[in-house]
Amino acid sequence: MVDTRGVLRARFILWVFPALAAAGWCRAQPATSWPEAVAHASRSAPQARILVVDTASGRLLAASHLAQSAHTLAAPGSTLKPLAMYGLVAEGHWDPARRIACTRRLTVASRSLNCSHPAAEPMDARQALAWSCNTYFAAVGATLGRGLLRGLLAPSGLLGQTGLAGSEAVADFHEPRTADDNRLALLGVEGVRVTPLELAQAYRWLAGQLAAHPEGSAAQVVQGGLSDSANFGMGGAASMGGVSVAGKTGTANQGEGTPSHGWFVGWAPAEQPRVIVTVYLPDGHGANAAQVAAQVLAHSPLAQAKR
Repeated sequence: MVDTRGVLRARFILWVFPALAAAGWCRAQPATSWPEAVAHASRSAPQARILVVDTASGRLLAASHLAQSAHTLAAPGSTLKPLAMYGLVAEGHWDPARRIACTRRLTVASRSLNCSHPAAEPMDARQALAWSCNTYFAAVGATLGRGLLRGLLAPSGLLGQTGLAGSEAVADFHEPRTADDNRLALLGVEGVRVTPLELAQAYRWLAGQLAAHPEGSAAQVVQGGLSDSANFGMGGAASMGGVSVAGKTGTANQGEGTPSHGWFVGWAPAEQPRVIVTVYLPDGHGANAAQVAAQVLAHSPLAQAKR
């Protein structure tokens, strides 16, 4: 069993870094604008829906496939976990210090949702966010009362139109009725579908909450978990763009036997968010979406400012 972040981070770097270096990302020349950065990333991922939103104003700075982003409804996968965890801890519904053991094998209502993170000692909330542990969040989901999940998500703007596009689809949320419904909904695989615009809006709200309450337990757990995720955890590819980033990957599908789609959503810089970067891949996994986000950041004005 592994219980040190350093060893897990080393494993991730040895696995991912050579591929990114071979693709030339480490030699990236930063662009002068966000539209240029998005355009560059789109050349290697032409189907990706990419959004860059200003955290302060909420203004859309750049986008790829904006019309599709406004009308695509897809299961958010693990990107839902930080939004729910923030509210659960802030409202006293969950103790973030509680540790849960994971065998990396999980079935909920006949759906296989095995974890893909390395073997580890029992995780607390920050570690579970970093490594996107489905077993941990399934245990959390089993504790949710009727109507609680909607109440946690609604303030973020995830379940309504954002105003970022001329016409938008509205999130599809089915109220969980059983413990398994709650588990599947919290894992972002059934009962909820959102647009990339709504997910970007929700993470802008989350970044604002963390900035407004930096000393709170909820803010510290979620900020730490998302920074770890994008630094060396399941979203670690996002950090290869040379800009500090905090964020979360997600992988889901439209049902058993259907192709997987992938998400990455987060903010940069990690400690002083200026932009929200959202990537949706209609065919792929969260790790692939994190790689696209890294390309956006590697060619962004934020990367140029560091030179």
